[in-house]
Amino acid sequence: MKKIKFVVMFVAAVTLTAFTFVDSNKGYEIGDVATDFKLKNVNNKMVSLKDLGETKGYIVIFTCNHCPYAVAYEDRIIELNKKYKSLGYPVIAINPNNPEKQKEDSFEKMQLRAREKGFDFPYLLDEGQKIYPQYGATKTPHVYVLQNTDQGTIVQYIGAIDDNYSDADAVTEKYVENAVDALLNSEEIKVKTTKAIGCSIKV
Repeated sequence: MKKIKFVVMFVAAVTLTAFTFVDSNKGYEIGDVATDFKLKNVNNKMVSLKDLGETKGYIVIFTCNHCPYAVAYEDRIIELNKKYKSLGYPVIAINPNNPEKQKEDSFEKMQLRAREKGFDFPYLLDEGQKIYPQYGATKTPHVYVLQNTDQGTIVQYIGAIDDNYSDADAVTEKYVENAVDALLNSEEIKVKTTKAIGCSIKV
């Protein structure tokens, strides 16, 4: 009987350790080098960071169709691309959700949404959900500002787009804009991480 208890306790300890190890892997932190990826765009073409040509960096946004937080930010995401693409920081939107769990986030619905809203930036499907865990994204939307340097593509900001998802006119802190503006002016980013507010990623 004691032997059985010992085996159960040992297995439980190993299992707990494994879960703790997995949970501790939270993706990128500020200063990390982000690796490239290749994902399918809504135009059915595969897109990677290097495919976007000569850039100073990227505004990578994990977002989706169905989440009310993501929907509330759609126009602001469009404006971010309009403002910063020509300055070297284009938007790259990635849908991290499993379409089997959330039908509104299927590739076909992504294509429809991109046409309806006139997205002029890549809207990519994280098929197999392989990329968002590398970044450590947990919400939609969740933003990563990346800067191209001699050391690689460095993560410089992680978090929310701004401080008021429900009312764009009531925003007092534009976190992403402030971060990109600082990089463009070769200045230190004052707020490098914020809490992403949105829907949990559907796995």
